[in-house]
Amino acid sequence: MSNEAQNDKPEEACGVFGIYAPGEDVAKLTYFGLYALQHRGQESAGIATFDGDRVHLHKEMGLVSQVFNETILNSLTGHLAVGHTRYSTTGSSRVVNAQPAVVETRLGSIALAHNGNLVNTPELREELLRRDCILVSTTDSEMIAHAIAEEINEGKDWLEGAIRAFHKCQGAFSLAIGTPAGLMGVRDPNGIRPLVIGTIETGEETRTTRYVLASETCGLDIIGAEYLRDVEPGELVWITDAGLASFHWTQQPKRKLCIFEMIYFARPDSIMEGESLYSYRLRLGRQLAGESPVDADIVIGVPDSGIPAAIGFSQTSGIPYAEGLIKNRYVGRTFIQPTQKMRETGLRMKLNPLKDVLAGKRIVIVDDSIVRGTTSRKLVKTLRDAGATEVHMRISSPPVTHPCFYGIDTDSQDQLIAATKSVAEIGKQIEVDSLAYLSWEGMLKATGEDPSSFCSACFTGDYPIPVPEMVKRSKLMLEKVGSC
Repeated sequence: MSNEAQNDKPEEACGVFGIYAPGEDVAKLTYFGLYALQHRGQESAGIATFDGDRVHLHKEMGLVSQVFNETILNSLTGHLAVGHTRYSTTGSSRVVNAQPAVVETRLGSIALAHNGNLVNTPELREELLRRDCILVSTTDSEMIAHAIAEEINEGKDWLEGAIRAFHKCQGAFSLAIGTPAGLMGVRDPNGIRPLVIGTIETGEETRTTRYVLASETCGLDIIGAEYLRDVEPGELVWITDAGLASFHWTQQPKRKLCIFEMIYFARPDSIMEGESLYSYRLRLGRQLAGESPVDADIVIGVPDSGIPAAIGFSQTSGIPYAEGLIKNRYVGRTFIQPTQKMRETGLRMKLNPLKDVLAGKRIVIVDDSIVRGTTSRKLVKTLRDAGATEVHMRISSPPVTHPCFYGIDTDSQDQLIAATKSVAEIGKQIEVDSLAYLSWEGMLKATGEDPSSFCSACFTGDYPIPVPEMVKRSKLMLEKVGSC
């Protein structure tokens, strides 16, 4: 994808999906689940199904709708399925790195779908190679699958082998794992990435409750599954014909859900902390309006992620909300480079301004974050070219000053604009009349939850899981390693 088409946002790692439903078309249900989770990764997609001891697998580069068709889905028979849609954070964007990762064991195959990122990948890889494992990809996800397989091959059963392997994994991991014996759902001890459990009724005559796993509740809604609960931090759920069993595999779990899931990554219709994320994002906008008021004529949001906060800002400030930017929702990945003339004339692949709404107006534009600042500057220029007399930008999260090591693809620290510039300097660079961010305290207050139960390291540098020195050096360019 050309740099011109890249989104100036943090990119999520992956979406995972799993279902145990004998007698149902599990491949097609997984397809639709992944379709609802497409926003979490657009590089590759895959589904593995289990038909007794036999595994059927299909994975390719591309969007879910491009990777699968009716013929392929009909070939993926079985009683349980695991699916994945990927954005690469560890391992390059190649089909060999697409998931689920399938590995053979003495008890049969496992198919593993992973959302998150390990911080001890080099050590784990070295240990696996020392044990003569043959790694075909460069992903930490495959290494988790091999770590489980090694424990199984030494004589342990599925549960004991998996739990032993998880103790060797440091970092963020939410997993859906298919085996011939059943389906596992697992979260790391901090629960940094989300994973939810749903129920679905199967069978025409004798209705049976079956279980579904998904990164977000929107993946349940699309197939008519009912949200049951979250997989807890440090929990393993084991789903078989007998139902759902729960095991807490670590002694001291401490919840640290990524706050960016709530601000930006997850779909606004997904449920977290007992309410839709749309409601939380409204409160962010209201809090932002209270902290950083401005005299203006209209409030607009950057589609789609900035819109709920913009509406909240409008409600509290009393400034009318309007749609000022229209998003082309059918833009996917493009490898066609625009000509220099196209760039100079303002090729607008994603957003187009409504000139009659913007002309002659003082505008407040609300967005959820600024990472590099390149897109924000172009956006401000677009609004001024459309006739806006003033452009005031309000951001519904604090400045992003530190990179993520837990499954978000953020740049090295020196590429994060807020790590090298003050708010005033950023405002000058993106050419706004004023710029203000939501405070860290305001962001956490709006959750209505215990502030210590969230990971907000990208705003503070306070990493809840220790990051090895070598890994830190790869991204923390601006400070002494170990200072955070």
